[in-house]
Amino acid sequence: MNTFFSADYVLPSTGKAIKDGIVEISEDGIIRGIYTPDNPMVSGKAIAKHHGIITPGFVNAHCHLELSHMKGVIPKHTGLIPFLQQVMSLRTTDELQITNAMKAADKQLYDNGIVAVGDHANTSVSAAVKAASKIYYHTFVEVLGFEPELASQKLTAAIGIANEFGNESPSITAHAPYSVSKELFKLLNEESFQRKKPLSIHNQESEAENQLFRYKTGQFLDFYKALGKDITDFKAQARNSLQTFMPYLSLDTPVLLVHNTYTSSKDIFFIERQGRNVTWCFCPNANLYIEGILPKLKNFIHYRHDITLGTDSLASNDRLCILSELKTVHQHFPDLSLTETIKWATINGARFLGIADKYGSLETGKSPGLNLLTHTQGLALTPDTEVVRLV
Repeated sequence: MNTFFSADYVLPSTGKAIKDGIVEISEDGIIRGIYTPDNPMVSGKAIAKHHGIITPGFVNAHCHLELSHMKGVIPKHTGLIPFLQQVMSLRTTDELQITNAMKAADKQLYDNGIVAVGDHANTSVSAAVKAASKIYYHTFVEVLGFEPELASQKLTAAIGIANEFGNESPSITAHAPYSVSKELFKLLNEESFQRKKPLSIHNQESEAENQLFRYKTGQFLDFYKALGKDITDFKAQARNSLQTFMPYLSLDTPVLLVHNTYTSSKDIFFIERQGRNVTWCFCPNANLYIEGILPKLKNFIHYRHDITLGTDSLASNDRLCILSELKTVHQHFPDLSLTETIKWATINGARFLGIADKYGSLETGKSPGLNLLTHTQGLALTPDTEVVRLV
């Protein structure tokens, strides 16, 4: 038996908002119709009416499930490099503790209306949790290797980890420009082509990253020294990190660039001019947690490339909640419209992950999940808005 849900507005993400709209859902979660209130197809039907906005289930484009046991452990506003140092020292602990934390995080994601996640992993420890989850996960096995001579070895190890995810076919991706050599970037580009899978790369999360690539100065030199890494052969590039590493990748390689906190207008134009297959991902609450600063979002929205939202991990966020990310975006950029940013939270992430045939928008034949945003004001969020999962 099908169920009919209605709210003050239905916001499909790929079409116009429908005032007092109605969504028909089958027992197995497939959308059978979307209607205006005067449509004869809903005449005489029992309709579950709600106050608020009905949206598709959220897509969290960037997360680190395996860091969930670090919730509340690392202080806020440390800056990126001290944060990285603490993650590296704290990530190895009792596996049962890690697993239990991941299970709780997976439930939190689900309860917060998230239906799909792009998740970074350095090990296979999350495989069993993901296999048992109600959420769709695309795993990005993350590779680190700044030493050119270790590039092949690092890729081989990552392939071994990817094979432990069973039937899932993960991507194998670079961690960040400051942790991956040119040689390894090129190998990862080839691997992406062979697997027909996208890449997801942390980008310009700190100004120190740009300083390293432009001038070979800054905090990263001390970071490498503390790790015992010899970067004598690394040369200053006289340009930001983004403009340095992207030419190592093919123009049509699908890449999610994550964080972009210190990405300049020139960097954005560099991507646009080259016509690259790039999607931008912002994790505003994590940016505030670590660096205390947000990307200049308005520099990105006038170009053709899609924008997505992520939560990052519980090591750098209080909640795994895309609604919380939306609320932060609208708090700091109040002139943005929810009819636009809802795409960042749904269909754009689904398109990047290659699952838009099922997720990301309210369209007949799809099963994207159904969220109700409560305590809204027209088509706008308020500080009291919460998400209720309807389907």
